[in-house]
Amino acid sequence: MLIQAALLPLFVEVALTFVLLFWMGGLNVAAVQSGAVRPQDVALREPNWPVRNRQVQNAYLNQLELPILFYVLTVLSIVLRHADLVFVLLAWVFVALRCLQVFVHVTDNDVRRRGALFVSGAIVLAVMWAIFAIRILLGI
Repeated sequence: MLIQAALLPLFVEVALTFVLLFWMGGLNVAAVQSGAVRPQDVALREPNWPVRNRQVQNAYLNQLELPILFYVLTVLSIVLRHADLVFVLLAWVFVALRCLQVFVHVTDNDVRRRGALFVSGAIVLAVMWAIFAIRILLGI
């Protein structure tokens, strides 16, 4: 499998993270400049941001949790030459579920839908890791 095909879902996940980072930063700067938030009230990560800011912040922070395992698996799969069609397809499913989860998180924030998307993504990633581990351990 081409390295580009295995890396493209990773690049989309990274782009999603940066979009949320810059969006969060813009909201935070605007909140401070407007006087809605005083810097000393959030200096130690106190939850004193407006609800919309916290919503985007939490979506961003979620991108620094479970996706770490996706990044590691992608790099290992490429380096150890296990990034095949199954890997790439599952990677796209994982990234699509992450994008949908972010969409729910920053729109209506329906916890049930967001949770279902998170669990679905976690299951896909767990399957990816299981396939990878089995192939490595069995020398396939």
